[in-house]
Amino acid sequence: MNSIRKLESLGAVTVDVEIPGLGNCAAMETSVDELGAGPNLMKAASVFRAPPSPAILHRSRCSRPHGAGGAVLVAALVICLTPAMPLASHEAFSQNPTVARATASELRRALPLTDFYDTRKPLPAGKPGELIRSERFDDYALPPEVSAVRILYYSRSAMGEDVAASGVVLIPGARPPAGGWPVIAWAHGFSGAARQCAPSLMRSVYYGPFLSMYVNLGYAVVATDYAGLGTDFRNALMDMRSNAMDVIYSIPAARAAVPQLGARWVAMGESLGGLAAVGVAELEGEIRDANYLGSIAVSGVADVKDVYEHLAEGPSGSLLALLAYAIRTVYPQFEVGDMLTEKGVAAYQRIEKACSVTNTGPEVSAGEMLKPNWENNSFVKQFFSRNALGQKPAQGPLLVISGEADSAVPIAMTAQAVGRLCREGDRVQFYKYEDVGPAGLLGNSVRDQISWIQARFAGQPVASNCGEKNQKK
Repeated sequence: MNSIRKLESLGAVTVDVEIPGLGNCAAMETSVDELGAGPNLMKAASVFRAPPSPAILHRSRCSRPHGAGGAVLVAALVICLTPAMPLASHEAFSQNPTVARATASELRRALPLTDFYDTRKPLPAGKPGELIRSERFDDYALPPEVSAVRILYYSRSAMGEDVAASGVVLIPGARPPAGGWPVIAWAHGFSGAARQCAPSLMRSVYYGPFLSMYVNLGYAVVATDYAGLGTDFRNALMDMRSNAMDVIYSIPAARAAVPQLGARWVAMGESLGGLAAVGVAELEGEIRDANYLGSIAVSGVADVKDVYEHLAEGPSGSLLALLAYAIRTVYPQFEVGDMLTEKGVAAYQRIEKACSVTNTGPEVSAGEMLKPNWENNSFVKQFFSRNALGQKPAQGPLLVISGEADSAVPIAMTAQAVGRLCREGDRVQFYKYEDVGPAGLLGNSVRDQISWIQARFAGQPVASNCGEKNQKK
């Protein structure tokens, strides 16, 4: 059910909204002027007084912050994403075989892989971020106020070669503000490694209700598929730099396709997309795009090495085949059989055939999957090294959000990675959510996400809690 009632007044714009998959758990305070796009439609349920500062370091599930001094009139966005949101986004770091795939309902509603995604072979040389083609697309299951444009553009592989990446641009149906819509570059979580696993080939765009919320707040969302999902190239899943380049280069391509987009942008990602968002910040330390304002990483922020060594100690080994796939994408000379046993190689060979990790063959334990001393393989070590966080300074601030009930990526792993980011001099806000796992974290942290994004577009000073021994409140 999609029902929107607009209530306008001189002081605020308030909208009651129901979006499929959204509840009423987490409250977010905002004001019209802070939206970053002027007085657009504000998803709101009430107007109340609350403290102006969003700097809360520790969150409880569906709780509101307390405090009084310096209260200002703000509008409250009441929203909660249920576990019906894509669980597969966290599956590359999960040992649960029921979520280690794009959901069956998504696959049943998959869109056809058309020639829009095809490119010449070999791909002619092009500038990163150059638009190859675009098309308006009206068949997504999105609210009527959200317009969608598919894009195909040039990016770069881990080896520096030209690759094509696809994606989708979501924009409000209203007239854009002066300077264009502020932009959120979205980095999705794991959806598979096959061509047909691209979010732009899913009717819900994989995170449809969540992304539509931001569009209805007055932002444009540029959501890359990553090269190899949709396009006919090998997907570099889990390679932070490759995925980050796909995110960065989606921005100029999106502007070429949709001139209503503004210049300023932030990056945000969930799970593996969270690593890509941090990768964007570190790459921007080299690129120095003055219009890039910072990144948000939600769940799963940890070194790939730590995560996979943790998974190797668990009962399920199916996800370890994905690691071998990722390594071979970055290092084609890597021999999969040097890392995986025969059972592991069989699982590896199924990766490009379906958007599923565990349900395309018999479950194999980690012990049956891996050869002894696999972690000492030179290519494994190189891959782990290039995907370690905090090896170079980041440009712009970072918001890292983690759940304390995440068993696949324990909070200690994230804290360790955040510590290295801080030692590089990065401006990091690290929020921990109590009793929240990866399935609920994206929705429960909406208030912090939007407050932080608003502050970036408003040019407000950047807060950091680096160096604080206790990051809970």
